[in-house]
Amino acid sequence: MADGAAVATQPQVEVGLISAQTAVGQARQIRLGLHFTLAKDWKTYWRSPGDAGYPIAVDWAGSGNLAKADLLWPVPHRFTLFGLDTFGYKDEVVLPVIATLNEPGKPLSIKAHLRYLVCETVCIPYEADLALEIPAGDALPSAQAQLIDRYYAQVPGDGRAQGLALEQVALAGSDTKPSLEVTARSTLTGFTTPDLIVEAPPGLYFGKPEIQLGEDDKLARFTLPITREANAPALSGAAVTLTLTDGIRGLERNVTLSPAASSGQKFSGLLAMIGVALLGGLLLNLMPCVLPVLSLKLLGVAGHGGGEKAHVRLSFLVSAAGVLAAFLLLAAMLAALCAAGLAIGWGIQFQQPLFLAMMALIVTLFAANLMGWFEITLPGWLGSLASDADEAAGRAADRRSLPGYFLTGMLATLLATPCSAPFVGTAVSFALSRGALDIFVIFGAMGLGLALPYLAIAAFPGIAVALPRPGRWMIHLRRLLGIALAATAAWLLSVLAGDIGIWGVAILAGLLIALAMALALLHRLPDNKRPLLWGGAAVLGIAALALPALISSGPTAQARTQAQAGLAGGWVPFEEARIGDLVAQGRTVIVDVTADWCITCLANKTLVLDRPEMKAAFETAKVVTMRADWTRPDEAISRYLARFGRYGIPFNAVYGPKAPEGILLPELLSRDAVLDAIARAGP
Repeated sequence: MADGAAVATQPQVEVGLISAQTAVGQARQIRLGLHFTLAKDWKTYWRSPGDAGYPIAVDWAGSGNLAKADLLWPVPHRFTLFGLDTFGYKDEVVLPVIATLNEPGKPLSIKAHLRYLVCETVCIPYEADLALEIPAGDALPSAQAQLIDRYYAQVPGDGRAQGLALEQVALAGSDTKPSLEVTARSTLTGFTTPDLIVEAPPGLYFGKPEIQLGEDDKLARFTLPITREANAPALSGAAVTLTLTDGIRGLERNVTLSPAASSGQKFSGLLAMIGVALLGGLLLNLMPCVLPVLSLKLLGVAGHGGGEKAHVRLSFLVSAAGVLAAFLLLAAMLAALCAAGLAIGWGIQFQQPLFLAMMALIVTLFAANLMGWFEITLPGWLGSLASDADEAAGRAADRRSLPGYFLTGMLATLLATPCSAPFVGTAVSFALSRGALDIFVIFGAMGLGLALPYLAIAAFPGIAVALPRPGRWMIHLRRLLGIALAATAAWLLSVLAGDIGIWGVAILAGLLIALAMALALLHRLPDNKRPLLWGGAAVLGIAALALPALISSGPTAQARTQAQAGLAGGWVPFEEARIGDLVAQGRTVIVDVTADWCITCLANKTLVLDRPEMKAAFETAKVVTMRADWTRPDEAISRYLARFGRYGIPFNAVYGPKAPEGILLPELLSRDAVLDAIARAGP
């Protein structure tokens, strides 16, 4: 067995070649590391050392069973001395190495010849020859595995894992005094020690940035002076590499320099995203999440047969206003959470037991109203969904039911949020990655899209008026649609089961049924007895809302749900840390982020992912299937989604040797889309 390390020692530095595993196993790739331990005040250099020094260089000649070795560079630090800026490491650093084997399963013999420079007030060049033998056998973690993993996590990538993003990169200044302006955002926590390093073609030099922080230190603006030699390439069109650092966090991106976009270009980009949001909101009307509230839309159209066009127009405009109000309410909530630095996302309110209980209560009341068990003729906190029995016999609807139309629109929005229709994910990601104003604009556009059917009937009320006048058939339709809403309440209770358990759901269902029965008895009691029954109904409603807080089983239930979701049908629980290791072993991984409240997710599982032919395809291609359960709040899953710029589900990605960063799949899955991604990502 390998001892996991080989060391060369000098007075100022000790360097070792270490391995993360004791044997090669069957993986095609093995994680190694060059471990530097430096004496106090001494440093060594990054791949671009800056104004002085030279980078660490490694020659792997003479190694056995080694196809290639990729040297990775953790986040560097800036050192400023006598006006010179250099980049490198002090105290301790591990440069991770990804070693690719010619023949997996056979022993690996590593020989490394190092050239490196260490500096304090003087600089000393060193060379070292290191060797490490890694035998065949089962790959067990070595004593150095955690050390290598710690520095591997500090290698700058696209920034998603560290909550870092570049919002703008643009040339500024004049021809004689050019500069580079970069705007960066930290989505997880505020910046502490931000810095920006630019690697550019010869003849272009970027100085130390001036930094301005804003938005509670979550926004950083860098201004870097540029020096251009006479024979250097033009600035506009130059390809550079930006490395954004903040302590041990880092982001790396290759960009082509260009002047800042004009305000007109920015405005046109916002207009395009508004169009995307509008289309996404319209498509939400066709998604499974909105089907439960389709009964309210049908009733709204059918109930106006033979009515007055003016009232038809007004009622549907009020319903559209309810949709828009609900979207703006969601925008306000998400903007507030974003400002507080908390996790945000589309549909996250369904992760809260109190919200689910409240929605179950509201839907139960709507269902009881449709069944004709109670009416509210005066404006109130709920309003009235439909007309009374006399109106069902033929009279026009009362204008006092307008609050009911408004709340119907709000309910349609709240029940739509578990879905992520095509274009919705793009629009939500754009909005939530920007400021509060953009959140309100984009969510308002989505609300307008969802409200377009209401607005269409408001514009052409003759569509509704041309229907037959309400009669006894309307009573039967209302009861049928009331049953549909009761089924929606049952679905909401099933989502709650993961948090309060089966018995808790049974108790809550009993309270809601008792409430509905109490309302059904209202018409059978004399007027002087009705206040007592109303009081009893109110007590039952309050008890239904309080129950989840009293008996919530919290993380234990979530862990149980996660385990059950992961083990079903060969799926394993989501572990982001394992994805890189599995890909390094040549495996393909598919990740499915789902939730009990996400109906589109359930449709994807039922119609695509969990079908027998797909399971067979996964087994044939030796695909590791991971499932992440976002039914309840989970910070790790939220961060994972944010790294892809996503804030809602469904979310699916496929990883493999050819696609280590992941291939994102569409919100609505198809068999061909999944299999194509597996083929593109696989070995």
